[in-house]
Amino acid sequence: MFPERFSNLPAYPFARLRALLDPHAPGDAALSMTIGEPTHAFPRWILQIIQDHSAGFNSYPPNDGTPELRSAMTTWIRQRYEVSLDPDKNVIALNGTREGLYNAAMALCPETKAGKQPVILTPNPFYQVYMLAALSVGAKPEFVPATKETGFLPDYAGLDPDLLDQAALAYICSPANPQGAVADRSYWQDLIRLAEKHDFRILADECYSEIYRTALPAGALQVAHEMGADLDRVMIFHSLSKRSNLPGLRSGFAASGEKAISQMKTMRAYSGAPLPLPLQKAAEAVWADEKHVEENRALYVEKFVLADDIFDDIPDYTSPDAGFFLWLACQNGEEAALKLWKEDGIRVLPGSYLSQDVNNQNPGHGYIRVALVAPKDQIEIGLRKLRNCLYK
Repeated sequence: MFPERFSNLPAYPFARLRALLDPHAPGDAALSMTIGEPTHAFPRWILQIIQDHSAGFNSYPPNDGTPELRSAMTTWIRQRYEVSLDPDKNVIALNGTREGLYNAAMALCPETKAGKQPVILTPNPFYQVYMLAALSVGAKPEFVPATKETGFLPDYAGLDPDLLDQAALAYICSPANPQGAVADRSYWQDLIRLAEKHDFRILADECYSEIYRTALPAGALQVAHEMGADLDRVMIFHSLSKRSNLPGLRSGFAASGEKAISQMKTMRAYSGAPLPLPLQKAAEAVWADEKHVEENRALYVEKFVLADDIFDDIPDYTSPDAGFFLWLACQNGEEAALKLWKEDGIRVLPGSYLSQDVNNQNPGHGYIRVALVAPKDQIEIGLRKLRNCLYK
């Protein structure tokens, strides 16, 4: 029997989208701009590495990642964020970030907080695993609007102090999915001080950190280190999916203080699904290479510039700082998505499917999310059709 706490879960966003669009024929050649699945070329040299180490498929892989892979991860953290971590104590290899974002709640959320049901803070809109993680551990998810008025990042400091005292964990995505907003150092500093004051942990989903336009996004653990904060207060999550166009490789990591990572390792020993050894060997090399990351970022910058040119004179258009989504304002996201599909064959995601209704308000209702992952020529066709369909 399905647990009662899951009984009111809406269908997953892409299942809802299929139900909305699939009964209708596309009005033109279909172009999907929905899912954030990178299509740029991945570094092909990993294929030889996998082949050279294919005998590793005959062995159970180490659950927390090989020492070499964890060392490659901490080296990347040191070079990217100027934070030196112990690969044996401060990092754990993951099967992508979704696993880690879910299991972090399982490992770190207490059964009670301030004598009450714990609260897990989440931005709204949000990556759906945040909500499921909260429900899975018996916590109350608190959906905090991340709107234009708040810079598309959640204003956790604006919550009632009594509620914050109940908070055990706070999810935050920067660069934000879907809006592309970036938490600056001041935002991170304020959030870390808030977490210290009310004794909760920050789970920083930073998987879009390497896709930016001009300014290198600051990281949560980086700022915690600069402040001299307890690193157990902050856990960061990264992967090769977006950075390296390798969503199928499933290489990610979580990094934090020794105690938090130890708790994650205990959880993962029972429930984790580690990468096969040949894939860990490939991931080790990919984390150590930046040339392909720079080339990938340049391709996205070209598409950002293209989008700015096409939508520059559209009221309420916000050019994202990072990530690879457009968060486009419209009257009604569902109606816009259906119109685009029926008239032009363009497939986008209604913003309300990524958001939760709170007090009969859904911060994603008047938006669509558009993924800029296809080749530039296809993106240009799709964006021009979109503009002509919705904003003429």
